[in-house]
Amino acid sequence: MLLLLNLVNKEDQESQIKNQESRTKNQNQDYPAHISHFKPHVSKNTTMNKQANPFLNRSSIFMKYVLTGILILCMHVAFAQKTGPWLQFSPPAGQANGKHIVLIGGDEAYRSEESLPMLAKILSERHGFRTTVLFSINPETQFVDPNYHQNIPGLEFLAAADLMIIATRFRELPDDQMEHIHRYLVAGKPVIGLRTATHAFYYKRDPNNKYAKYGFRSTTEGWEGGFGKRILGENWVNHHGANAKEGTRALISGLEVADANPILKGINDIWTTTEVYGIKSLPANSKILLWGQGTEGLTATSPAIWTKTIMPLAWTRTYLSESGRVGRVFTTTTGAAIDFISEDLRRLVVNASYWAVGLEKNIPEKSNVDYVGTYEPTMFGMEGFKKGKKPVDFK
Repeated sequence: MLLLLNLVNKEDQESQIKNQESRTKNQNQDYPAHISHFKPHVSKNTTMNKQANPFLNRSSIFMKYVLTGILILCMHVAFAQKTGPWLQFSPPAGQANGKHIVLIGGDEAYRSEESLPMLAKILSERHGFRTTVLFSINPETQFVDPNYHQNIPGLEFLAAADLMIIATRFRELPDDQMEHIHRYLVAGKPVIGLRTATHAFYYKRDPNNKYAKYGFRSTTEGWEGGFGKRILGENWVNHHGANAKEGTRALISGLEVADANPILKGINDIWTTTEVYGIKSLPANSKILLWGQGTEGLTATSPAIWTKTIMPLAWTRTYLSESGRVGRVFTTTTGAAIDFISEDLRRLVVNASYWAVGLEKNIPEKSNVDYVGTYEPTMFGMEGFKKGKKPVDFK
């Protein structure tokens, strides 16, 4: 690329020389022999008049633009070829909306390594977002390993991201990685939290770490309850339903429907295999979009459990960052990979993505959430993730 820059500069310099000499030569004077750029194309007996100068200048300018274009192309290719243990998806030509979403996985039970690539492809292919998917990676094997809590490569992509979708559980990242999440939140950028994001971090090994305030057991002033409470609105409370025995029926908030909340466009029926999470309290600025009602079995036709109270299942709010900026937040305590078999749950997250980045006016009446390729999620449960896989295997 430096060579191309030198060539561009050389072309520009030669053009200036030609312009200067053309002003000092007579009309019938031979073209200066010391300018060698076009010398192979001019015979020794050829006499060039003043009319040749515009041709030479235009050619020089043309070559400068060609070389500049090649330079830009090389830089684009160099950026596009940046590889690592992550996945990236680009929208079809002419359909990009200019927004970049970074989706961060890393949980032992709910298969975010399966669901996030699926969502990323839909967001990119169907809705024009550029997407990057990050995984929990075992540095020794380079395999996706949700049980390895201390490594999520690629978090530097957050620096230029417009939205972070996070579905981690009990992560304790090294400072150089956590710094990227910290800076993102200080900037007041939007966040979508899925399922275990309410307890996304846990500083068990190093409780005195400077980022321990993000841990779900944090008692730091202003950060009680950590990332979940401070940013999303709630941290881990309990399993309100019976895990792996009860499902969840989403009850759509009529107040938000009446208020024409754009996130609820096209949302009619959500049932999930995961059970209802307990919620103790939400901040006053929270808007509950869905309530969770437990069901007596793990099928969409299972009857509701009327003896258990309903709990907030999805809500929006804003958080005040440490820099004084305000960021938008959407959270749902559902969201295992198998839950996303529900078309309307996929639609809910897609709609929330538009809203989070300020594009709520662009939300379709019924967002296209058809799978891009196939999607065969694994049932949730500890230790049940697909072993020996690299990020590319989830593409």
